[in-house]
Amino acid sequence: MKSTRVVLAGLGVVILWASAFPAIRAAAPELGPIGLSFARLIVAAFALLVLAPFLKVRIPAAKDLLLIFVCAFFGMTAYQLLLNTGEIFVPAGTSSIIVAAAPLVSVGIAMVAFKEKLTWMRVAGSILAIGGVLVVCLARAGLSLSATVWIVVAAMAVQGVYHPLSRMLLRRYTALEVATYAMIAGTLMTIPFVPFGWHDIVTASGGAWLGAIYLGVLPSAVGFVLWGYAVARLPVVTATSLLYLVPAVAVVISFVWLGEIPLPVELAGGLVVVLGVAAISQGDRLIGRIRKSSTKPAAAAARP
Repeated sequence: MKSTRVVLAGLGVVILWASAFPAIRAAAPELGPIGLSFARLIVAAFALLVLAPFLKVRIPAAKDLLLIFVCAFFGMTAYQLLLNTGEIFVPAGTSSIIVAAAPLVSVGIAMVAFKEKLTWMRVAGSILAIGGVLVVCLARAGLSLSATVWIVVAAMAVQGVYHPLSRMLLRRYTALEVATYAMIAGTLMTIPFVPFGWHDIVTASGGAWLGAIYLGVLPSAVGFVLWGYAVARLPVVTATSLLYLVPAVAVVISFVWLGEIPLPVELAGGLVVVLGVAAISQGDRLIGRIRKSSTKPAAAAARP
């Protein structure tokens, strides 16, 4: 029963995070990139602050504040502003596929900053994922990439920067604590942009505001709470594998919600991206298990 609740929590995260892409696509044209970013972040920050005492979220140490703000800039402020801008023009399903390639950037940073080993599996996975992203980007724009597609690619890049940076915080804090700190810091860093999006904020319809509130409460606040619960109880491989479902679910939700019909080439490119990311994240571990299992019979046979 307990394992069922954990799996359901993980699947809930997939659905909530996938639904964020069409929700952004629906709300961003009226609230604008800045207005939607600020509304989503402040709603999520408030919700997480209310839940903090019940979830035993600790106050961060002063020495970690700089790293928290750096993580929040990339993972919250910059990511939200870029993705919201790009999704005004780029379909939600397409955006979700591009963002799914964020581990590419994470791996590159981990190799440079943390001296992680570059294996042939990671190289192959990176080449696959990059090829898939290019296929998705070129599917609608032909041989000339539009500026708006590059904005979504930039959102993917800053999200990829966030993950390896947050790893340093995860050594001392839980995933939920890191998300809470980053959400609050991201909100504070978005405030200076608010005057530039004030007109969109005060003229947006109730529907757009409902979309922003939905994004703040469910994909952001509830999504991170469920993710923290699932990550603490699921094997790393299982938790990571669940995230591979996000682009596929986002494409389905975008079709039902917005009537977006993905191009066959986009779907093929998305599959290549997921395969590439899976190879980057889990390929070496899988090969290690295969080698370990293959040596067991030989070792057993050698025993007297």
